[in-house]
Amino acid sequence: MRNQFNKIINIAASKLENLKHLQLTTTAINALKWLRNHLPFLHPKYLVGLLDWYIIKKFIGTYIFSIILIISIAIIFDFNENLSKLTEYQAPWRAIIFDYYANFVPYYSNLFSPLFVFIAVIFFTSKLAGNSEIISMLAAGVSFNRLMRPYMISCVLIAGLTYYLNSFVIPHGTVIRLNFKSLYLNSKKNTAAENVQLKVAENTVAYIQNYDDKYKRGYGFSLDKFDGNKLIDHLTASEIQYDTIADAKYHWKISNWKIRKLKGLKEHITTGAEMDTVIMMEPTDLVYSKGQQETFTSPELLDYISKQTSRGSKNVVQYEVEYHKRIAMSFSSFVLTIIGLSLSSRKRKGGMGMYLGIGLALSVSYILLQTVSSTFAINANTPPILAAWIPNIIFAAIAYFCYRHAPN
Repeated sequence: MRNQFNKIINIAASKLENLKHLQLTTTAINALKWLRNHLPFLHPKYLVGLLDWYIIKKFIGTYIFSIILIISIAIIFDFNENLSKLTEYQAPWRAIIFDYYANFVPYYSNLFSPLFVFIAVIFFTSKLAGNSEIISMLAAGVSFNRLMRPYMISCVLIAGLTYYLNSFVIPHGTVIRLNFKSLYLNSKKNTAAENVQLKVAENTVAYIQNYDDKYKRGYGFSLDKFDGNKLIDHLTASEIQYDTIADAKYHWKISNWKIRKLKGLKEHITTGAEMDTVIMMEPTDLVYSKGQQETFTSPELLDYISKQTSRGSKNVVQYEVEYHKRIAMSFSSFVLTIIGLSLSSRKRKGGMGMYLGIGLALSVSYILLQTVSSTFAINANTPPILAAWIPNIIFAAIAYFCYRHAPN
C-alpha cells in the first residue's frame, strides 16, 4: 500500500520538476513530498484498526437493536389503542401498514434517536467495563481519547443518517401519516381560515374572507395594488380556486371577477365570469395546521421562511425552530455519546442497571428540553437558533464534566 502511494507521488513530483519553467512554485512540489510521507497513514486501514471495527459494529448493532425493540413495543401499544377506530372507520390493511406504520417507524425512530444512542452506548460500554475489557485497553496504553475514536466515527454515521431522514425523507412520510390519521383516526386537522390578509408581492395585498383547504377554494377574494400609498388596481372575485393539477405553483382560477383600474380621477372597470391567473400564494400560506412545519423538507422550510419574511410576516418562528432543530439534533449523538461513554466506562457497583437508569433519565430530559426550548421560542420571543441549540449547549457542559472525570 505504502509503495503504491510512493510511486504515484514520485511520478507527480518528477513531472512538476520538469515543469518549473512554467513558473510552478516549489510549494506544490514540497506539498507532494509531504503527502508521500503522510498520505498512506490517512488510509482507513491506518485510521480504523480491528478494535475500532469491533466497537463500531457492536455500537451500531446495539443502536439498531434498541430501535427495533422499542419501536416494536410502541407499534403494539399504538395499534391496540387505535384498533377500535381503525375498525370503526374500516381502514384498509394496506393503508394501515404502508401509509401509517411505514411512516410511523422512521418518524419516532428519529424523534427518540437520542434515547437509542444513549441506550446503545451505555449497554455496550458497561458490558465492556463489566468484563474488565476497558481496564485492559487502558492498561495496554490505549488512552481514553483513542478509545473514543470508534464511538465518534459511529456518531458521524448516525448524525448523517439522522439529518438526511429529518430533512428529506420523514417530511414526505409525515404528510401521508397525518392524512391517514385525519381519515381513519378522527384526528382533527385545521382546514379552514377566515379573514386572511397576505402580502403576495411588492405593494400588492391579497385578502380572502373565507378559505376551505379541503377543496382549495376561497370566497370573498380581493387583490389590491398600490403605488406608494395610492391604490391603482383593485380586483374582486366571489370565488378563487387553486389549480392542483398545474405544472407550476401559484396558479389560481377566479370566478365572477371585476377589476377597477384607477388613474387619477379616471376609473376603468373590467368584468368577467372566469379567469386563470398567477398569484404568488399557496394554500399552505393561508391555513396553518399544528405540526405543519414537520411536513416541509429543509430546502422547503428555507424557501417558505424566506418567502414569508419578504412578505413582512412574523409568523415563521415555528418554521425557523424546526429548521435549526434538525441540524442541532444531528449533533446530539456526539454529546450524548461522550456522556454515556464517560459514565459507563468505569466498573462500578450497580453495573449496567444503574447506568441504564441514568441514561434513560438524561435522554428523556434532553427530549423534554427540546420541547420546552421550542415553546419558549414561539411564546417567549427566544431566538429560534438559540432555542434549537439550548439542549446541546447544556448537555455539552455535562459532557465536558463527565469527560474530565472519565478514566485515563
